[in-house]
Amino acid sequence: MGLGCFDPFREMDRLQSEMNRLFEGFQGLPDRTTSGGAALSQYSGRKWSPSVDIAETQNEIVLRAEIPGIPQSDIDIELTGDTLTLRGKRKRENEERKDQFVRVESTHGRFQRSFTIGVPVDNDRVTASYRDGVLEVRLPKSEAVKPRKFQVTTGESSRSAIAAKESYSGESAQSNKANP
Repeated sequence: MGLGCFDPFREMDRLQSEMNRLFEGFQGLPDRTTSGGAALSQYSGRKWSPSVDIAETQNEIVLRAEIPGIPQSDIDIELTGDTLTLRGKRKRENEERKDQFVRVESTHGRFQRSFTIGVPVDNDRVTASYRDGVLEVRLPKSEAVKPRKFQVTTGESSRSAIAAKESYSGESAQSNKANP
C-alpha cells in the first residue's frame, strides 16, 4: 500500500456526500444520481405539513402557518372544543417541462394539522386571514380565563365596605316590601 498525501478538503467533500446520501434517504428525497421521470413519480406523493408557530398573549392565542402556493379556497379551519384543525391541499403544477430535473424537493398533496388550544376560546370572535402565503388564526380567550386584577384593601376599609353593602341590601329589601 502506497503512502498518499492527506487532503482534508477531499475528506470533507466525501463526508458531506455521505451525509447528504444519508439524509436524502431519510427524508424521502430522490438521490442526486437519479434523474428523469422515475425519480419524480417515486417521490411525488410524499406527505408534507406546513410549519406552524403558535403564540399566546394575555388576551388571545395566535397561530401562523406557512402555506404558500395554496389558494384560500383550499384551506379549511375547524375549531371543535379545544382542538383547532387546519386542512388544505397544495395542487401539483400541471405545467409540462422539457427539463430533466436533477432534484425535486417541492411537495404537493393534502395536509392536516391539529392543535390542542388548552384554554377556553370565544368562538364567535375567532378570525383568520391569509396573506403572502401565511395563514394567521386569532383565537380570543374567553373572558372567564383572562387574568383579572383586584385591589387590595386594608382590613378596616373592607369591613366598612361589607357593612355598607349589608345596610344597602337591608334598605333595598325594606323598600321592596313597602312598594309591592
